[in-house]
Amino acid sequence: MFCEDVRVEASGSLSLIGVFHQVVVPQFPVGLIKFGVLNHWQGEGQYLTEVRILTPDRKQTVAVSQPSGFEIPPNGYADNVTMFINSSFHQPGDYIVQTLINSSLYAEKTLSVLLANQQHSTQSITQSEQVN
Repeated sequence: MFCEDVRVEASGSLSLIGVFHQVVVPQFPVGLIKFGVLNHWQGEGQYLTEVRILTPDRKQTVAVSQPSGFEIPPNGYADNVTMFINSSFHQPGDYIVQTLINSSLYAEKTLSVLLANQQHSTQSITQSEQVN
């Protein structure tokens, strides 16, 4: 999950601020001052995780986190938040966000970075589809 920031509440719960699935910008290149990647884990054991962002063609690394360790207690869970600061995106496209566990690729998600005037088109809602 992608968001602008994460706050840890007094109860230990996480509050995600500015959750998003794409970034729409007026021009390129663009820098994102701060954004986070949240991963939720279940199971048990000790792990080392790392998150990296690749260009749409997968040829260059935009950003890579420092490896960080976490532990999942038996029958428990863990949330891992990776924050990126001042990441630059030089072209529109679907950037690849990879999560590695113990140096092996575990998951990939796309982060679409689009020009404001070239957003994915949405179909208009017809009168019969509207909710009154």
